[in-house]
Amino acid sequence: MEKADTPLQQVQANIAQACKIARRDPGEVTLVAVSKTHPADAIQPLLIEGQRHFGENRVQEAQAKWPVLREEYPAVQLHLIGQLQSNKAEDAVALFDAIHSLDRPSLVKALGKAMDKTGRRVPCFVQVDVGEEEQKGGCPIAELPALLDQAREADIPVAGLMCIPPFEIEPTPFFALLDKLARDHGLEGRSMGMSGDYETAVKLGATHVRVGTALFGKRG
Repeated sequence: MEKADTPLQQVQANIAQACKIARRDPGEVTLVAVSKTHPADAIQPLLIEGQRHFGENRVQEAQAKWPVLREEYPAVQLHLIGQLQSNKAEDAVALFDAIHSLDRPSLVKALGKAMDKTGRRVPCFVQVDVGEEEQKGGCPIAELPALLDQAREADIPVAGLMCIPPFEIEPTPFFALLDKLARDHGLEGRSMGMSGDYETAVKLGATHVRVGTALFGKRG
């Protein structure tokens, strides 16, 4: 029986099990299938199975891939999960349904301007640098209150917080920290957890998990 499960069914079952342990409703968790670098023909099987939330890293790659797929599957919700350059803000607002990488005042300004121009208010997650890693994107924890205020002043819908814990370190404390920060700031959304740790993230309050390898296999 297990062998008949598709990767999507397996991930969904794992999320449901993690929710059961944490006494959460699986309906509270959105699975974002990370389709970055994968061609349309690799994405099609998940669409046929009913998956509707997908994550892309780059605006240009998503622009090349998704318009045609969305003609056939108009209910698709696209999530931008990679770093966003300010000069791509307008393109991102036009294409994506959620942005998970708002991390600096200059991007708040660019996104606010783009949303005013297009008339689309795209929900954004503020990316927090929970591991204090300079090489990664993310707002320093100390600067988070000011950035949230700036986003709200720009009329940007703040969906919640996002993090990417340091690699090869136990992620639990970082997920717990993001959960606490979200609670402290009255935010519902917690975008955290990837293929290797999404079950842990769900147990610690994740509302959005970004899963690529477990669904698509390792990239060559």
